[in-house]
Amino acid sequence: MPQPPIPLPIDVAIPELRQALAGAGAAVLQAPPGAGKTTRVPLALLAEPWLAGRRILMLEPRRLAARAAAQRMAQTLGESPGGTVGHRIRRDTKVGPGTRIEVVTEGVLTRLLQSDSALEAFGLVIFDEFHERSVHADLGLALTLQTRAILREDLRVLIMSATLDGGPVATLLAGAPMVTSAGLSHPVDTRYRPPRAESRVEASVAAAVREALATDDGDILAFLPGAAEIRRTEALLAGVEADVVMLHGSLPQARQDRALRPGPGGRRRVVLATSIAETSLTIDGVRVVVDGGLARVPRYSPRSGMTRLATVRVSLASADQRRGRAGRQAPGVCYRIWSRSEEPTFLPRGVPEILETDLAPLALELAVAGVADPAQLSWLDPPPAAALAEARALLRQVGAITGEGAATPHGRQLASVALPPRLAHMVVRGRELGAGSEACDLAALLSERDLVRPGDGRADADLGLRLDLLRGSLVRSDVDDDALRRVRTEARLCRGSAGSRSSDAGALSTGALLALAYPDRIGQRRPGAAGRYLLRNGQGAMLDPQALAPEEYLVAAELDGQARESRVYLAAPISLAEIESLFANDIVREDVLEWDAAARAVVGRRRRRLGALVLQESSLPDPDPARVAEVMAAAVRREGVERLPWGEAGRRIRERLAFLHRAEPDWPDVSADALIADLDVWLAPSLTGVRRWEQLDRLDLGELLLNRLPWERRAVFDEWAPGHVEVPSGSRVPVDYSDPSAPVLAVRLQEVFGLTDTPTIARGRVPLTLHLL
Repeated sequence: MPQPPIPLPIDVAIPELRQALAGAGAAVLQAPPGAGKTTRVPLALLAEPWLAGRRILMLEPRRLAARAAAQRMAQTLGESPGGTVGHRIRRDTKVGPGTRIEVVTEGVLTRLLQSDSALEAFGLVIFDEFHERSVHADLGLALTLQTRAILREDLRVLIMSATLDGGPVATLLAGAPMVTSAGLSHPVDTRYRPPRAESRVEASVAAAVREALATDDGDILAFLPGAAEIRRTEALLAGVEADVVMLHGSLPQARQDRALRPGPGGRRRVVLATSIAETSLTIDGVRVVVDGGLARVPRYSPRSGMTRLATVRVSLASADQRRGRAGRQAPGVCYRIWSRSEEPTFLPRGVPEILETDLAPLALELAVAGVADPAQLSWLDPPPAAALAEARALLRQVGAITGEGAATPHGRQLASVALPPRLAHMVVRGRELGAGSEACDLAALLSERDLVRPGDGRADADLGLRLDLLRGSLVRSDVDDDALRRVRTEARLCRGSAGSRSSDAGALSTGALLALAYPDRIGQRRPGAAGRYLLRNGQGAMLDPQALAPEEYLVAAELDGQARESRVYLAAPISLAEIESLFANDIVREDVLEWDAAARAVVGRRRRRLGALVLQESSLPDPDPARVAEVMAAAVRREGVERLPWGEAGRRIRERLAFLHRAEPDWPDVSADALIADLDVWLAPSLTGVRRWEQLDRLDLGELLLNRLPWERRAVFDEWAPGHVEVPSGSRVPVDYSDPSAPVLAVRLQEVFGLTDTPTIARGRVPLTLHLL
């Protein structure tokens, strides 16, 4: 039977919302937690005439929230999910022919747009909890607005949020009306419990939970950054008089649902949750929130091409969301594991995911949608150019897009697989090469957290060990049983959807399959100590001493993304023969001439190279003389002209020219900077046949400088800057030009007896300084 509607604060705002959607066709609804927007608004809009029998599509940022929202709305109608209200999430679809409201996770929208760019079956798209700003939500909104502008003027769009600044969103929706609702919130007493120095967050959270159990009423919801901290907190709470349950996205559905239900017999509960419990969900019975103040978010580096999870401080908006959970059904208490004085340093809101995540999935979706330039779409925050360029480079490398950015047939196939592009490429190509089963195993392993719990340090990096655990051929005490169960389930589902057989394992090595997903992370061991590698993308990588460290080649699946040398956390070995077979079209054959600083010579090498990796190298016996001369000239530029073998004669000519340039700037500049800048004119043509530095002794450098002079200057060079001056004794005494501002004639006193005037040079313009010996 349908449940009688319980009055909710959102009810007052629904008439204004109906009017906004009927008139402008778009609206922004701001409603605090507890207002009832998620479960009341879609049902209230079902009978709107502009819907014309079409469906409502509501996007939720999390699978748990999508399933719970559909369940709650179906209960309100006295139905089960799959009737009037259904949900569509990864690996779980309950939608029937009579479904009018579909609650989906955000990535589902792009799949729907791939099959029906006009969204003909839908009359309204709702983006719930849009303040979380996932990359899927941003992309979905941009593509929906494009559909609305080009194909479906009648398509309505509604943005709903508790904490989002609605102004910019309303502007993006061409000035759509903003509707505001009051919330259902009871007073919440906030208590600050800053942690002790060097205390881990789980210890502080467990202490606050024990305090709350002793002094406060109701169930407790505690926020921690990840599953590992949740498990450690659970262990610290052993023996408390309450049921301790976990709530995070990696748990089976039954255990997630258990965390949402009241405890049996009224027994108190402690729900240890990640940020999954911040929004959308109301957990019955919660009166106390313990907020550890941390969240785990992905951070992507375009420089390294790597994504890693980072533990960060929550934003003020998230902290307020968490605090509000304590006052949804009655007055409550919030324990904050930080000091009040720290709050001014918190970010007001979280950073949108599109600014910090791997954009390869987004770039592929844009290509499939035919969007060559993201600027064609309307964004709250456009995708960063550097990260997008990096993503497109990867997609071109795996053959998913053309050089112009259009999706290839292979790229469209990857977009249809419910995996990131790297792993989708591995599964598709692995199946083509007869290794689809193992590719699915690897994709499942890499999609979930590590099967091996780290001990004092990181676990062994060998992915082969994980495959053995997955297949049951190896048993260890440090295995994460929940992760193992999920990986086995995902691998089985992947094999089913990809049409792979379990008997095809072994067609390719683990490393070869991994190289299909991570072609840029093929690593070659550096000379010297084991465990240090150069990756194909030019980055350095380091492997802790373990079984993989002596391998000549490996493929890194997980790294920490550090700037100088990333630490490898998951990898598999690969042979040179496999590299050459899989990437034959990418291997470059080149003749390389380089300056060998140790030998002080130009050396020629014939190489076969894959990116930064030199796979094979041999001596180049007869290099092109012109290219040798270019490398030799470059060496002179690096070494500097002062290190050239000038000799006494060359040095004196250069000093005479320096004097003339000072006296008359029309004469050429022979300073070090000027000679380097003009090297191609005066020296490079004479370097043909010169391969070693010592062979420069053969060149008359002074004569090469004189050859720069026009004939009329060359004719008067000895007259303007004579190398010697004849004195009264008849001797020809050399002129010292080492100081171009004051050339010196050093002569014995008796040889200038009878001299009546000071000798001059530069046609009488510059007197010589006499040093009488």
